[in-house]
Amino acid sequence: MTFRLKSFTFSLFFLCVGLLFAAPESKKKTILSFWTFQEIHTTFMKDAVESWNTTHPNEQIELKMDVLPYDDLHNKLLISLQAGVGAPDIVDIEISKFANFIKSKNPPLVPLNKYLKNDLDKIIIGRMDSYKKDGNYYGIDYHVGASVIYYNTEILNQAGVDVNKIVTWDDFEVAGKQVLSKTGKPMCTVESTEHWSFYPLIVQQGSDFLDKNGNGQLDNPINVKTLEFLKRLVDEGVAIIAPGGYHHSEEYWSFMNNAGAASVWMPLWYMGRFTSYMPKLSGKIVVRPLPVWSKGGARSAGMGGTGTAVTKQSKYQDLASRFLVYAKASKEGSIKTWTILGFDPIRWDAWSDPAMKAKNQYTDYFGSGIFDMLLSIKNEIKGINVGPKFPQAVTLVQKNVMFKVLGEKSMTPQQALSEANKILNSK
Repeated sequence: MTFRLKSFTFSLFFLCVGLLFAAPESKKKTILSFWTFQEIHTTFMKDAVESWNTTHPNEQIELKMDVLPYDDLHNKLLISLQAGVGAPDIVDIEISKFANFIKSKNPPLVPLNKYLKNDLDKIIIGRMDSYKKDGNYYGIDYHVGASVIYYNTEILNQAGVDVNKIVTWDDFEVAGKQVLSKTGKPMCTVESTEHWSFYPLIVQQGSDFLDKNGNGQLDNPINVKTLEFLKRLVDEGVAIIAPGGYHHSEEYWSFMNNAGAASVWMPLWYMGRFTSYMPKLSGKIVVRPLPVWSKGGARSAGMGGTGTAVTKQSKYQDLASRFLVYAKASKEGSIKTWTILGFDPIRWDAWSDPAMKAKNQYTDYFGSGIFDMLLSIKNEIKGINVGPKFPQAVTLVQKNVMFKVLGEKSMTPQQALSEANKILNSK
């Protein structure tokens, strides 16, 4: 009995001491909802929440994340915003859909300017302009999407071509003829059912699918000339149509994995396709800027993207906006888009950070000079015009223009672009 009493007394003593010195109960977390259509984005956001909670002990948050199919997310979001109820606090909106959410006089998304004031001068501004209306920024992207060329140095070396001497598109065409003559392989591939082969080439020249007012300009002289150039490359055998019709088909990846062509131009985010689907090319691919059309011309264009926004239905607009800017626009957050997602960060000052050269699957594959190259073209990454007609313009180029000119060869570039532009501006 004495033993039991002593044991109880000691237990009670240590319990009291524990309660006396226990840490105060942590502040209750604010729950924010987040919708995305990309599973990989949840990995990035989960890391951002952990970092935020570590550095903001008095503003703890919990992010309730939902991954929805692409069309379902954008349709559900549009309905929720129109109804005034049901929208999340934070949401990913794909770039071609973003204009649908800011076309009203008073957009249902939170302007982020005041939250970005300390970071904006370090961000590639062309990437922000896609989410801008009337001077306000409503979304922040995950990446720049800088268009680059991926060269197979093994094929080029066999042909006696020095990749560093390809400066202009004329140089590219000449080199392509040499590659074809010496190796029997095409210099590049172009898509017949997608827009990535065509779009960056016109944007780097200051053109676009839409003008600044959102009207179609598909058949302007620059666009016609550029498509004529692509057609000539195909007619010469310097280029071939990508197996499967586009650069994301399994046939295409197999073709390139077996050294099918000497190059392909795509946004920098395409690196992940190389590492995932073309493992045989590891150590053989170098990344370079796009050739220029004339001396002093731009060597890149920002392609693709997803703007993350805060909705005005959020009860925590200020907190959600500050978290979003912390996650994606801070230097630390921008670096994480590379280390976690393999994307080119939207902040150019992140590109020179030692973390960008740290060993990972991308440096193993492409080498460590990727961001040194990007720094050399940071002021040449041209932005695009995104308006309500943008989704239709992209579809017309993909399904009508590229296929009719390069696929079935039933129309000239002028004919196909003029027909598509007439359809685009008919509504």
